[in-house]
Amino acid sequence: MTKLPAATTINKTKLSITLGDITRQETDAIVNAANPGLMGGGGVDGAIHRAGGSAILQECQQIVSRQGHLPTGKAVITTGGNLKTKYVIHTVGPVWHGGNKGEARLLASAYYESLRLAVDRNLKSISFPSISTGAYGYPVDPAAEVALKTTALFLKEAPATLNEIVFVLFDTKTYNAYSRAIKDLHYQLAKEDYDETDC
Repeated sequence: MTKLPAATTINKTKLSITLGDITRQETDAIVNAANPGLMGGGGVDGAIHRAGGSAILQECQQIVSRQGHLPTGKAVITTGGNLKTKYVIHTVGPVWHGGNKGEARLLASAYYESLRLAVDRNLKSISFPSISTGAYGYPVDPAAEVALKTTALFLKEAPATLNEIVFVLFDTKTYNAYSRAIKDLHYQLAKEDYDETDC
Protein backbone atom coordinates (compact mmCIF):
# COMPACT_ATOMS: atom_id res chain seq x y z
CA MET A 1 0.00 0.00 0.00
CA THR A 2 1.40 3.42 -0.96
CA LYS A 3 1.87 5.72 2.00
CA LEU A 4 1.07 9.40 1.78
CA PRO A 5 4.01 11.70 2.49
CA ALA A 6 4.35 13.22 5.94
CA ALA A 7 5.48 16.85 6.02
CA THR A 8 6.27 19.90 8.09
CA THR A 9 7.35 23.46 7.22
CA ILE A 10 10.45 25.22 8.53
CA ASN A 11 11.32 28.82 7.62
CA LYS A 12 9.00 28.63 4.58
CA THR A 13 10.63 25.42 3.31
CA LYS A 14 8.46 22.31 2.99
CA LEU A 15 10.18 19.26 4.49
CA SER A 16 8.56 15.95 3.57
CA ILE A 17 9.13 12.22 3.35
CA THR A 18 7.86 9.78 0.76
CA LEU A 19 8.23 6.13 -0.22
CA GLY A 20 9.79 5.82 -3.67
CA ASP A 21 12.75 5.74 -6.06
CA ILE A 22 15.11 8.72 -5.75
CA THR A 23 16.33 8.31 -9.35
CA ARG A 24 12.87 9.37 -10.55
CA GLN A 25 12.74 12.62 -8.58
CA GLU A 26 12.38 15.90 -10.46
CA THR A 27 13.79 18.18 -7.75
CA ASP A 28 16.64 20.50 -8.81
CA ALA A 29 19.11 18.10 -7.17
CA ILE A 30 19.13 14.62 -5.75
CA VAL A 31 21.71 13.46 -3.21
CA ASN A 32 23.79 10.36 -3.77
CA ALA A 33 25.02 8.30 -0.82
CA ALA A 34 28.42 7.88 -2.47
CA ASN A 35 31.62 6.04 -1.63
CA PRO A 36 34.85 8.05 -1.20
CA GLY A 37 36.08 7.14 -4.69
CA LEU A 38 32.87 8.46 -6.35
CA MET A 39 32.94 5.54 -8.77
CA GLY A 40 29.46 4.18 -8.20
CA GLY A 41 28.68 1.04 -6.23
CA GLY A 42 25.67 -0.72 -4.80
CA GLY A 43 22.37 0.56 -3.45
CA VAL A 44 21.42 4.18 -4.12
CA ASP A 45 24.90 4.96 -5.49
CA GLY A 46 24.77 2.28 -8.17
CA ALA A 47 21.16 3.09 -9.09
CA ILE A 48 21.96 6.79 -9.61
CA HIS A 49 25.00 6.04 -11.76
CA ARG A 50 23.09 3.50 -13.86
CA ALA A 51 20.13 5.83 -14.41
CA GLY A 52 22.24 8.96 -14.90
CA GLY A 53 24.71 7.53 -17.39
CA SER A 54 28.37 8.17 -18.11
CA ALA A 55 28.28 11.98 -17.76
CA ILE A 56 28.00 11.66 -13.97
CA LEU A 57 30.88 9.20 -13.74
CA GLN A 58 33.08 11.39 -15.95
CA GLU A 59 32.57 14.41 -13.71
CA CYS A 60 33.19 12.28 -10.62
CA GLN A 61 36.47 11.05 -12.12
CA GLN A 62 37.53 14.64 -12.79
CA ILE A 63 36.76 15.62 -9.19
CA VAL A 64 38.75 12.70 -7.78
CA SER A 65 41.72 13.37 -10.08
CA ARG A 66 41.68 17.01 -8.93
CA GLN A 67 41.18 16.62 -5.17
CA GLY A 68 41.47 12.93 -4.30
CA HIS A 69 38.89 10.81 -2.53
CA LEU A 70 35.94 12.60 -0.96
CA PRO A 71 36.24 12.63 2.85
CA THR A 72 33.38 11.34 4.99
CA GLY A 73 30.91 14.13 5.76
CA LYS A 74 31.84 16.24 2.72
CA ALA A 75 29.92 16.80 -0.54
CA VAL A 76 30.49 17.67 -4.20
CA ILE A 77 28.10 18.38 -7.08
CA THR A 78 27.90 17.07 -10.66
CA THR A 79 25.49 17.10 -13.55
CA GLY A 80 22.34 15.00 -13.37
CA GLY A 81 23.18 13.32 -16.67
CA ASN A 82 20.18 11.38 -18.00
CA LEU A 83 18.19 11.85 -14.78
CA LYS A 84 15.21 14.21 -14.51
CA THR A 85 17.13 16.27 -11.96
CA LYS A 86 19.64 18.98 -12.99
CA TYR A 87 22.30 18.00 -10.46
CA VAL A 88 23.52 15.15 -8.30
CA ILE A 89 25.13 16.07 -4.98
CA HIS A 90 27.47 13.29 -3.88
CA THR A 91 28.19 12.90 -0.17
CA VAL A 92 29.93 10.22 1.87
CA GLY A 93 28.19 9.07 5.02
CA PRO A 94 29.94 7.28 7.89
CA VAL A 95 30.28 3.53 8.30
CA TRP A 96 28.61 2.46 11.56
CA HIS A 97 31.11 1.26 14.17
CA GLY A 98 28.79 1.16 17.18
CA GLY A 99 28.12 4.88 17.58
CA ASN A 100 31.26 5.94 19.48
CA LYS A 101 33.44 6.88 16.50
CA GLY A 102 31.81 10.22 15.69
CA GLU A 103 29.25 8.67 13.36
CA ALA A 104 26.42 11.07 14.29
CA ARG A 105 28.63 14.13 13.74
CA LEU A 106 29.83 12.82 10.35
CA LEU A 107 26.30 11.91 9.25
CA ALA A 108 25.05 15.38 10.23
CA SER A 109 27.92 16.90 8.24
CA ALA A 110 26.97 14.89 5.13
CA TYR A 111 23.45 16.36 5.21
CA TYR A 112 24.61 19.86 6.14
CA GLU A 113 27.28 20.06 3.42
CA SER A 114 24.80 18.80 0.81
CA LEU A 115 22.28 21.46 1.79
CA ARG A 116 24.97 24.13 1.77
CA LEU A 117 25.94 23.19 -1.80
CA ALA A 118 22.29 23.39 -2.88
CA VAL A 119 21.90 26.87 -1.38
CA ASP A 120 25.23 28.00 -2.89
CA ARG A 121 23.85 27.03 -6.31
CA ASN A 122 20.53 28.79 -5.61
CA LEU A 123 18.63 25.54 -6.03
CA LYS A 124 14.98 25.49 -4.99
CA SER A 125 14.46 21.81 -4.26
CA ILE A 126 16.49 18.77 -3.22
CA SER A 127 15.83 15.08 -2.57
CA PHE A 128 17.76 12.93 -0.09
CA PRO A 129 18.00 9.19 0.40
CA SER A 130 18.61 7.74 3.86
CA ILE A 131 22.39 8.14 3.99
CA SER A 132 24.52 5.36 5.57
CA THR A 133 21.61 3.05 6.49
CA GLY A 134 22.30 0.50 3.74
CA ALA A 135 25.67 -1.21 3.34
CA TYR A 136 27.28 1.19 5.85
CA GLY A 137 25.09 -0.26 8.58
CA TYR A 138 23.87 2.88 10.40
CA PRO A 139 20.72 1.96 12.38
CA VAL A 140 17.71 3.56 10.72
CA ASP A 141 15.99 5.15 13.74
CA PRO A 142 18.96 7.23 14.96
CA ALA A 143 19.93 7.99 11.36
CA ALA A 144 16.46 9.41 10.66
CA GLU A 145 16.67 11.57 13.78
CA VAL A 146 20.09 12.96 12.74
CA ALA A 147 18.90 13.58 9.18
CA LEU A 148 15.78 15.53 10.12
CA LYS A 149 17.25 17.45 13.06
CA THR A 150 20.24 18.52 10.94
CA THR A 151 17.96 19.63 8.13
CA ALA A 152 15.78 21.58 10.56
CA LEU A 153 18.83 23.27 12.09
CA PHE A 154 20.13 24.22 8.65
CA LEU A 155 16.78 25.69 7.63
CA LYS A 156 16.57 27.76 10.81
CA GLU A 157 20.03 29.23 10.12
CA ALA A 158 19.99 29.54 6.32
CA PRO A 159 18.16 32.04 4.12
CA ALA A 160 14.87 30.57 2.91
CA THR A 161 16.08 29.89 -0.64
CA LEU A 162 14.98 26.25 -0.67
CA ASN A 163 11.29 25.71 -1.32
CA GLU A 164 11.28 21.95 -0.83
CA ILE A 165 13.35 19.17 0.74
CA VAL A 166 12.18 15.59 0.22
CA PHE A 167 13.48 12.45 1.88
CA VAL A 168 12.83 9.61 -0.58
CA LEU A 169 12.83 6.30 1.28
CA PHE A 170 13.18 3.02 -0.58
CA ASP A 171 11.41 0.61 1.77
CA THR A 172 8.61 0.61 4.33
CA LYS A 173 10.89 0.04 7.35
CA THR A 174 12.94 3.13 6.51
CA TYR A 175 9.83 5.16 5.69
CA ASN A 176 8.29 4.28 9.04
CA ALA A 177 11.44 5.33 10.92
CA TYR A 178 11.48 8.70 9.13
CA SER A 179 7.72 9.05 9.68
CA ARG A 180 8.24 8.76 13.43
CA ALA A 181 11.18 11.20 13.30
CA ILE A 182 9.34 13.84 11.26
CA LYS A 183 6.32 13.67 13.57
CA ASP A 184 8.61 14.14 16.58
CA LEU A 185 10.26 17.08 14.82
CA HIS A 186 6.89 18.62 13.96
CA TYR A 187 5.78 18.46 17.61
CA GLN A 188 9.11 19.86 18.78
CA LEU A 189 8.87 22.80 16.36
CA ALA A 190 5.28 23.47 17.41
CA LYS A 191 6.35 23.46 21.07
CA GLU A 192 9.19 25.90 20.33
CA ASP A 193 6.77 28.23 18.55
CA TYR A 194 4.37 28.00 21.48
CA ASP A 195 7.15 28.69 24.00
CA GLU A 196 8.29 31.74 22.02
CA THR A 197 4.80 33.25 21.82
CA ASP A 198 4.26 32.47 25.51
CA CYS A 199 7.24 34.60 26.55
